[in-house]
Amino acid sequence: MAFQGKKLINDPNDVVTEFIEGLVETYPGLQYLDGFPEVKVVLRADVLGSTYNKVAVISGGGSGHEPAHAGYVGDGMLTAAICGDVFASPQVDSILAGIRAVTGPMGCLLIVKNYTGDRLNFGLAAEQAKSEGYNVESVIVGDDCALPPPRGIAGRRGLAGTVLVHKVAGAAAASGLSLAEVAAEAKRASEMVGTMGVALSVCTLPGQATSDRLGPGKMELGLGIHGEPGAAVADLQPVDVVVSHVLKQILSQDNNYVPITRGCRVVLMINGLGCTPAMELMIIAGKAVPNLQLEHGLAVERVYTGSFMTSLDMAGFSISIMKADDSILQRLDAATAAPSWPVGVSGPRPPAKIPVPMPPSLLRRSAEPINRPLQLSQQGRILEIAIEAGANAVIGLRDELNEWDSKVGDGDCGTTMYKGATIILEDMKKCYPLNDAAETINEIGSSISRVMGGTSGILYNILCKAAYAALKENNPQSYVVTPKQWAEALRAGIDAVSRYGGANAGCRTMLDALIPASTLLHERLNAGDDPCSAFLLSSEAATAGAESTKQMKAQAGRSSYVSAEILASIPDPGAMAAASWYKAAALAVKENFQSQ
Repeated sequence: MAFQGKKLINDPNDVVTEFIEGLVETYPGLQYLDGFPEVKVVLRADVLGSTYNKVAVISGGGSGHEPAHAGYVGDGMLTAAICGDVFASPQVDSILAGIRAVTGPMGCLLIVKNYTGDRLNFGLAAEQAKSEGYNVESVIVGDDCALPPPRGIAGRRGLAGTVLVHKVAGAAAASGLSLAEVAAEAKRASEMVGTMGVALSVCTLPGQATSDRLGPGKMELGLGIHGEPGAAVADLQPVDVVVSHVLKQILSQDNNYVPITRGCRVVLMINGLGCTPAMELMIIAGKAVPNLQLEHGLAVERVYTGSFMTSLDMAGFSISIMKADDSILQRLDAATAAPSWPVGVSGPRPPAKIPVPMPPSLLRRSAEPINRPLQLSQQGRILEIAIEAGANAVIGLRDELNEWDSKVGDGDCGTTMYKGATIILEDMKKCYPLNDAAETINEIGSSISRVMGGTSGILYNILCKAAYAALKENNPQSYVVTPKQWAEALRAGIDAVSRYGGANAGCRTMLDALIPASTLLHERLNAGDDPCSAFLLSSEAATAGAESTKQMKAQAGRSSYVSAEILASIPDPGAMAAASWYKAAALAVKENFQSQ
């Protein structure tokens, strides 16, 4: 079964010329010949053939492999790229026009992928150019390692390894070498590289239907860059297995595709075929490097990962391996202005990447592990009772919170809060330094961050970290914290949650419980109330604030997408959870310590 492919195009017949127009608008160093639609040539804007005093390096082929080949036009790489129609070899007149446009007294080198149409058209253009007096040499690249020998007169196909040959030749030409020397380096590079591709889907040509030839759960090994069938169709396997197979095929001593044996230095290219995410390409690279090192005994000198020679929107990748020495590495590392050559990958790489050690927290007074004190101070007992009461209140409210959240959110508020409360109780028994109030609050935040996912976990961690910072600032020793210092710490935590979360009072969030509580707590303490009574009164404000969220329009979180009619009967679960632990802690403190 096939269906019409979706493309962001106008007329399918104009895709190549419109691509070139967009390319030269994007990159000031590129230009094109005024020969549309027959002649489609991208060239360096700073090169005039009659006066160019270096060897011109020209390549090209059918379009649809972008960024190849036009993306590699630039000082230090290609001087011009000849663009055919999609998957069609460029016309002889177009190739000849490119030769005339950029070739000076030093001559030009044509780098041609090994396809019959490309060989014939570039070959005829070369002969015509020679008859006009141009000095022209050609190098054919056939780096395909998917099909076993013998391969008949067609030979191996030209694939992504051609891009490495472009770079070697372009750097050699930029250094001022003669045509014969540039051609020799390019030919040598072409003999050192092997490539194999794996496709998860076939590509869709502009204006044509998308085929589902592969079908679900299948991959094709050795699929060509024009969508031509590969060596075999197989069930999709984990990437480790696929990468291992591809590397073994390229490096097979039986087939002798490339002159690479154990102990050699190599360059690795991981190439996306057009529709493969960068994440997956990096996963492939991360598996290929140690495989080459450990299984094949090779020294990986450079790694290039990205989309270098694609097949329109094909999902899949190819791997190219090139035997390297100092001269090839020098060419690959040489500077280039070609817009699609990767940056940041030149220079020696270590044989193994060792992760950088995690830096220690500057907040800890020492590297000693934090432990629960053997004997609690009065403040330690107050903290323990308050934390235990608050956590148990949240645990008991789990089902109700989930029920509310199922109507106004994603239904997991109770479960998330339950995880946080449970881990707090567990960690308090083992490692909370309860005699040190600031460090205890800091540890609560750390506990929450380990198990509470989503926004609520982050916000509670922010609340704790900001409160911790306030306690440390106002009471560096933090062994005896005054009620007003606790109130300031709460306010600091609320301010941080508001600043980073974006919500304020009236947004239908947990702040609608905590802000009224904080406000009233400050008022009652400033009025001289007993701290335990002030704490309890502020908890009533928290409960009233949470209940008032029934009348609020949600402005944050998933509730902001729920209709007002539904919200009108349900309080915000986050606010109710906050009010619950706050009130339980206040009651426990008043019951146990007001008379002391």
